[in-house]
Amino acid sequence: MDMRTLGLNSWLLENIDQDKLREYRLARVTAVDKESYIIRGADNETRAELTGKRMYSASSPLDYPTVGDWVYVQYFDDDSFAVIHEIIPRRTILKRKTSGKRIEFQLIAANIDTAFIMQSLDSNYNLQRLERYLVVINESNIRPIILLSKSDLLPQSEVNVKLSEIQKRMPDVMTVSFSNLSSSGVDAVSKLLVEGETFCLLGSSGVGKTTLLNNLIGEEAFDTQTIREKDSKGRHTTSRRQLTILSNGAILVDTPGMRELGAFGVESGIDTTFNEITELSKQCRFANCSHTQEKGCAVLAALDDETIPVKRYENFIKMSKESQHYSMSYLDKRKKDKKFTKMVKSVMKNSKNK
Repeated sequence: MDMRTLGLNSWLLENIDQDKLREYRLARVTAVDKESYIIRGADNETRAELTGKRMYSASSPLDYPTVGDWVYVQYFDDDSFAVIHEIIPRRTILKRKTSGKRIEFQLIAANIDTAFIMQSLDSNYNLQRLERYLVVINESNIRPIILLSKSDLLPQSEVNVKLSEIQKRMPDVMTVSFSNLSSSGVDAVSKLLVEGETFCLLGSSGVGKTTLLNNLIGEEAFDTQTIREKDSKGRHTTSRRQLTILSNGAILVDTPGMRELGAFGVESGIDTTFNEITELSKQCRFANCSHTQEKGCAVLAALDDETIPVKRYENFIKMSKESQHYSMSYLDKRKKDKKFTKMVKSVMKNSKNK
């Protein structure tokens, strides 16, 4: 297989150490299952594991491979098994806060060109959640596109109202509505998929991500499940992130549904997503304005005259506070981890000297 079929491009070629290719071979991670990986190289797809040295030196989940990563590998047993030695520098990385109280990053995918944010036109439709996804995607400098599935549930006039709402709140983001059931609009989605580029499907369970993937492939390659009628919530169909090469040469990463999308360390993503609020903040009387109660706050003034929608403002404040809180907690955690590591190394060194 030509490695360009896997998404190898000029940027990645510039970041590959040719000297390392004398000892290792190049591959791309196509699936992750806990500490086991599936990689695809020039010849075949095979199971792989991370070297013990790499696992020992890892200080956070960012140091582990994820779907979409390019890696240096060494093959064994007639190329039936491989060991991952190093991750090639990532052009982009999609990550979120781990679910629950734990303050750590969880990797979603790497080297993504375009991320599809998918919501269905039922109770799943939520502008505030769309903004949250946009923050995470913009933080990674990835192109976002919004997909509205299940357009068959509403008259076209109501679909147009939803499209208008999104356009007003997010004027720079392309939005496409479609139906997996009637196939209306699926061709429009297919035309967005460009040969050699890597795309990612993001969204809650039950919005139709896997069904869309099957429609794009043209066969029932992946299992799907119906949503629960009582609350319109979906069951997890995709249990792991996996990379698929479509017949037109585009590369698509399907991801498990995410009911929680915590974010931290996303200041630039917030600035990009809420760019009109960011611009207004430059006119505030105080440089450190929190935009909550200060006199001379240009953001609050815009809120009063309804230039900024109330819910958009509230989402901006909520995400800003959340990101700042988790970022500070994460830095404290890393400091404690480093102190603990130093203590362990000191104890081990002293025990060896005895």
